[in-house]
Amino acid sequence: MSSKKESSFKNMLITLLVITVVAGLALGGVYNVTKEPIALAKKAKAEAAIKAVIPEFDTLQVYKVALEDGTDSLVFNQGYKDGQLVGTAIETFSKNGYDPTPIRVMVGFSATGEIINSEVIEQKETPGLGSKMASDKFKNQFNGKNPTDFMLKVKKDGGNVDAITAATISSRAYCEALQKAHSTYLKDGGSK
Repeated sequence: MSSKKESSFKNMLITLLVITVVAGLALGGVYNVTKEPIALAKKAKAEAAIKAVIPEFDTLQVYKVALEDGTDSLVFNQGYKDGQLVGTAIETFSKNGYDPTPIRVMVGFSATGEIINSEVIEQKETPGLGSKMASDKFKNQFNGKNPTDFMLKVKKDGGNVDAITAATISSRAYCEALQKAHSTYLKDGGSK
């Protein structure tokens, strides 16, 4: 028969230490088991987004371009078919959404600089409000527009973009992500 442990500071400390070590090992194990499938799922989602924002391609050239302020970089995916550039898919982001999690967007530019299409890769905006940025109604207003003469700002801020009702912050963040991609695209030389 086991004896009851005396309630003392030392025994409580030992018990908490054992619980912490077991919980830490369990969390570490779960993280290691799920790390690779999560990375593969993110990679598959990015690849699907590339295919959604630029025309069919047979060769993909991937490289990074530093932002103008040098704080980060964007991933450029140039698609070629039979040696001809068909479009550039740029993985861009904004940290100014309603949720502190950055909004990640894949936007495709044609060889002449127009936006072909855009896809949300990751966002955690308010469900039913900011999350509508992934809807075709919002995203499609950018298709075929050249940001050189189409102001990537919501109309409330003097731009050309119809904001999502009751989600102006999310709309602004989406526009900022696209503008960041376009500015970096021009800095890199456009469709060189």
